[in-house]
Amino acid sequence: MQTLLPPGWPRPRGYANGVTARGRMVFVAGMIGWDAEGVFHTDDLAGQARQALENVAAVLAEGGAKTEHIVRMTWYVTDRKAYVAAYPEIGKAFREIIGSFNAAMTAVEVSGLIEDRAKVEIEVTAVVPD
Repeated sequence: MQTLLPPGWPRPRGYANGVTARGRMVFVAGMIGWDAEGVFHTDDLAGQARQALENVAAVLAEGGAKTEHIVRMTWYVTDRKAYVAAYPEIGKAFREIIGSFNAAMTAVEVSGLIEDRAKVEIEVTAVVPD
């Protein structure tokens, strides 16, 4: 995997502008902040993000991938201000569960998610090297 940074562009903080990779692709559907039994243990956005990241890691493992194989993440959040306010907690969970590498990332505020209690949904694409 190689991150892409055009000449003269400032390095983004916490993500990459782009990524190139070769290998077997693993696609993870949108993971929300409930556990394997579909139970929410918190309505806190940072807590739900932590659980969603744990769910992402579990699905990747099932597909023979590791978190360092993630090349793209898309975050859907129901409250942009709450998401920004939770950066420190979300960043800590990200580093503990996913690691400290740079995937191409997008975060989008949405008016709602299919599960009423869900405050964040994260989908991922990973590439396991050949």
